[in-house]
Amino acid sequence: MPATSTSTSTSTRGRSRAVAAGFLLPALLLLGALVVYPIGYSVRRSFFDRSGASFVGLDNYLALVTDDSLRTAVRNNLVWLVVAPVVATALGLVFAVLTERVRWGTAFKLVVFMPMAISMLAAGIIFRLVYEQDPDRGVANAVWVGVHDTFAEASGFPRARPLPVHPLKAAGGGAFETKTPVRAGVPVLLPLVGVAPAQMPRDARPAHAPAPSSTGITGTAWLDFTRGGGGKPNAVDPKELGLKGLRIEAVRDGKVVATATAAADGSFALPADRADGALLRLPASNFREQYDGVEWLGPSLVTPAVIGAYVWMWAGFAMVLIGAGLAAVPRELLEAARVDGANEWQVFRRITVPLLAPVLVVVLVTLMINVLKVFDLVFVIAPGSAQDDANVLALQLYRSSFGTDADLGVGSAIAVVLLLLVLPVMVVNIRRIRRESRR
Repeated sequence: MPATSTSTSTSTRGRSRAVAAGFLLPALLLLGALVVYPIGYSVRRSFFDRSGASFVGLDNYLALVTDDSLRTAVRNNLVWLVVAPVVATALGLVFAVLTERVRWGTAFKLVVFMPMAISMLAAGIIFRLVYEQDPDRGVANAVWVGVHDTFAEASGFPRARPLPVHPLKAAGGGAFETKTPVRAGVPVLLPLVGVAPAQMPRDARPAHAPAPSSTGITGTAWLDFTRGGGGKPNAVDPKELGLKGLRIEAVRDGKVVATATAAADGSFALPADRADGALLRLPASNFREQYDGVEWLGPSLVTPAVIGAYVWMWAGFAMVLIGAGLAAVPRELLEAARVDGANEWQVFRRITVPLLAPVLVVVLVTLMINVLKVFDLVFVIAPGSAQDDANVLALQLYRSSFGTDADLGVGSAIAVVLLLLVLPVMVVNIRRIRRESRR
């Protein structure tokens, strides 16, 4: 090759490199200013004390394993790292497979993916309301209480009680009983107070004084309280309502010999041959506190509750990526397996999942990197009383680095630890991408 041609080729390559360097220079400057320099500064700052004047070595890193709040953050991050990506990926896989078999698969995918359009802050506010303790406000407890009350009968009159002047006394365990045995022909009065208007049965009617009966034990159970004042204790007044549904038991020698339930006007009757001479007891089931559901945002459940909100958001992301991978799976392999006698579970477990393994790894790694940085959901959903129990490293980084009691040394140490946790996952992902590109 002539020398002139060689020099021209070298000159052209040099100009190409110069042009490439010119285009890359702004990006490299930004990368250095916004990424490299902050990382280097954080590493350096993590070896100094709160003020930044004294070198403390590894003390800030040792605080991560000695301080209770920091240990909780590390432990919760490990829970997040193991549970959230696996659950979100598994749900995404299930959704992706099932949407291929339903008629409205596209609409279902849209609904599942829609939470991705919501910011973390908005999702946190939504789930803070979902997890409200009051079943009248929190959807989770409204459903939970509804299911509970379907299988366990709710108490009719929580906190109802007799007054000291009433003919009832405490019988232990939250029950009440008459002070003296009842007799046929002598009407029984069972007055109670402490029933809120909202807890009164809607079809309760004004109570009536019981009429004596020689063939049975008759009586009335009513709310001995007159709105606006007035009325006499232990006497049925015209404006007082019967305690419909109140359960009454006749007890003799510790055994229940007869039972009755108060009608809408509070009246009830028991057979004289069983109840004569017995004590009447109002069992504790009448007064048990109503079931208010689960304390989702309490110390023991706040982390699983926040992880649930995260899975709600990111399961759609996993479903879309896995669905794209599923579309590339050769259908001939699936049909051949079915022809050979494999059932759907065997096809899914032995063919579909292995073929989707590269996509599943991508989704899992992406979510693992994402959960290491989770902050918004924990900060918004966890109430102040349970925020220490839901603490994660990103939240602790914020709490340690800002505010009147900020410790930038500890905050920088947490930032470095988060970087070190992310790096191995990123290295694995980069190697996988390179292996895929060589194929």
